Amino acid sequence: MGRLENKIALITGGARGQGAAEAERFAAEGATVYITDVRDDEGQATAERLGEQVRFMHHDVTSESDWIAVTTSIVEQEGRIDVLVNNAGIFQIARSLDTSLDDWNRMVAINQTGVFLGIREAGRIMKAQGSGSIVNISSVAGLGGVGVSHAYSATKWAVRGMTKSAALEFARSGVRVNSVHPGIIATDMMHEADTDIDAMTAGIPMGRTATADEVANVVLFVASDEASYCTGHEFVVDGAMKA
Repeated sequence: MGRLENKIALITGGARGQGAAEAERFAAEGATVYITDVRDDEGQATAERLGEQVRFMHHDVTSESDWIAVTTSIVEQEGRIDVLVNNAGIFQIARSLDTSLDDWNRMVAINQTGVFLGIREAGRIMKAQGSGSIVNISSVAGLGGVGVSHAYSATKWAVRGMTKSAALEFARSGVRVNSVHPGIIATDMMHEADTDIDAMTAGIPMGRTATADEVANVVLFVASDEASYCTGHEFVVDGAMKA
C-alpha cells in the first residue's frame, strides 16, 4: 500500500518544477492529485504526463473566488481534501532599496496571501472532516535574512509564522500544519530570476543544489500519516546551509 493510498491532495503551482515533482511522488504513493496553476498549457501537459491519478485545474492563488471554486469542486468530486501543499510562489532578486511597491505587493499576494487563503479554505474542509495535513512551502529565506531578496525573504518568514499559528489553531481538530524550507533548487523559477546558480552553490556545505525530487520526498513524509505527531514545525532541506 502506498504512503498516500486513497488520499486526495491539492498542490498549488503544480505545473512544473517542485510542484510537478511533488505531484509525481504523491501519485506514485497512491494519492489522487489535483495540481493547480495559472500556466494552463504546462499544467495540462504535466497532468497528462503523470497519468490518470493527476488532474489539472486553473487557479490563481491570489484570488479568493478561485480558492473557493477549486476546493468546492474537489470536494464535490471526491468528498474530501486530505492534503494541501501550498507550493505556488515566485522569487525575485531585489534589495529593499531596489524593490518597487508593485513588486512588493505582487510578492506578498502570491507567496503570502495565497498561502493564507489556502490555509483558510482547506482548513475549513479538513476541520469539518476531522483530519488533514497542510504543508506550506517556505524557504531557507524564512529561517534567516537574505540581503539580496528583501520581499521574498519577508514573505517566507510570514509563511513560517502562519504555519505555527494555524498549527495551534487546528491542533485539536485532527489537522496538522507544517512548513518545508528548501535551500537552493535549480528549477525554472531560479533560472528565470537570473540568479548565479554556480556562485550560490559554492556556499552550500554539501557542494551542490537540491533536486526537486529530494524536496518532494520530504513533503511526502510531512503530508503522510507517518508524520502524525508533527505539527507547527519546520522541515529543512538545504544541504546544511543553515547549520
